[in-house]
Amino acid sequence: MTRSRRFVFWAVLRPTLTTACLLAVYFAVPLTRSFTGVTSVVLGCSLGALGVLVGWQAKAIVRSPTPLLRAVEALATSVTLFLVVFAGSYCLMENNAPGTFSEPLTHVDALYFTVTVFSSVGFGDIVPRSQPARILTTVQMFGDLVFLGLVGKILLDAMRRGVQRQGRDADPT
Repeated sequence: MTRSRRFVFWAVLRPTLTTACLLAVYFAVPLTRSFTGVTSVVLGCSLGALGVLVGWQAKAIVRSPTPLLRAVEALATSVTLFLVVFAGSYCLMENNAPGTFSEPLTHVDALYFTVTVFSSVGFGDIVPRSQPARILTTVQMFGDLVFLGLVGKILLDAMRRGVQRQGRDADPT
């Protein structure tokens, strides 16, 4: 296998395995506890950890021999983590207070709702009914905008710096 094929192979395999693991954990966790203040703190800490992960990924992109592939990998991992954190929160919220959403949320329903909010499609088949659910959905909407704008910019800038670094390293002058 050539070096470039090996990079592509790993750039596809790592985020695929990471996504599979994150989804496996999400579906394996019962998520039957109550959504409490502690849950809100855990949600905030999870989003903070995502921010740290993005920063670490940006540094890894700059140092990578294949910054474009590494940026795609970082984006795939970050999006999955972001979506799973909110889906878990919605599941906990619905299990804590049935009727919080227009229909009971299973793991699949919560993930589906999270993706429809993230993609701004909002089919309307599942809607938040309670004030806390609407607040959390609004937080996700703002988070989506920040994620798409800021995280996208950070990863794109890191990729650009990585490509420039490669150019400087390749230029013997």
